[in-house]
Amino acid sequence: MDTIRSLRCFVRAVELGSLSAVAREEGTTQPTVSKLMAALERELGVRLLERSTTSLRPTPQGSRFYQRALGVLAEYHEAVSEARGETDTPAGLIRLNAPAAFGQFRLNALLASFMAAHPQVDIELILEDRMVDLVRDGVDIALRQGTGLPPDAVARAVGVSPRHLVAAPSYLARHGTPQQPQDLAQHDYIRFAWLAAGDTITLYRGAQAVSVLTHGRYRVNHALAIRDSLLAGGGIGLCPLWLVQDLLDDGALVRVLPPWEGAPQPLHLLCPTRRYQPLKVRLLLAYLQARIAALPGFGPPAATAA
Repeated sequence: MDTIRSLRCFVRAVELGSLSAVAREEGTTQPTVSKLMAALERELGVRLLERSTTSLRPTPQGSRFYQRALGVLAEYHEAVSEARGETDTPAGLIRLNAPAAFGQFRLNALLASFMAAHPQVDIELILEDRMVDLVRDGVDIALRQGTGLPPDAVARAVGVSPRHLVAAPSYLARHGTPQQPQDLAQHDYIRFAWLAAGDTITLYRGAQAVSVLTHGRYRVNHALAIRDSLLAGGGIGLCPLWLVQDLLDDGALVRVLPPWEGAPQPLHLLCPTRRYQPLKVRLLLAYLQARIAALPGFGPPAATAA
């Protein structure tokens, strides 16, 4: 029996919940994977998977064996990497997930530079705003903005971006400049769609906090569209500085109601909870941590404690 292959298929069966999905991933057939699982169970003398017509899940023994199998596979892959010299030459595919706007606006250039420095590394960048399951979706690294991180992932703080109220000078010339937070209720407020807080925003000035019910006719589910709408004079928005720092620097947008600001937006790099990470992944993690913190509109991670 090919023990390593059997362990790999078992681990992915637990993670994907489907032998057919494992077969597609392995480039083989479902009966072949079923035979591998049956042989593994016979060798161990225990039932690892409970199968039905609609689902597949590990038995209690299978759940315990899954955790051990992860460690065995991690040690095996580390040994293979060392034997092949991959500790010296990073190579292979890295699957990276990131929020759509951040990936499009800031990440593309960083990844191009990394790939130029490591010509044997391929990167598959998946841009989407949902919180992915790193293990099930086969993601090596995910970038996540905000809080509410998944508990089953290793999170590394990268930086924090302050959030300021901004508007185009043309909008303020037409509608006037708010003098206090409550004045925002009389203005066109552009916000991200599907926010849990709805139209209510909370602003901070030192230890002082105030919540304001805003009003706006335009809600967007993409940060770059909000940026464009603000630039066109569509209203006032509360934006992380990574999104608008360049526009503030050249005067295309101006800050509204300083020193009031929103809660800062932290950024984290997430990895699956695995003991071993290939050299290519470790290098990209270190690279992104250093480069993202230096991007316009970002501060060091320690600023999240402020």
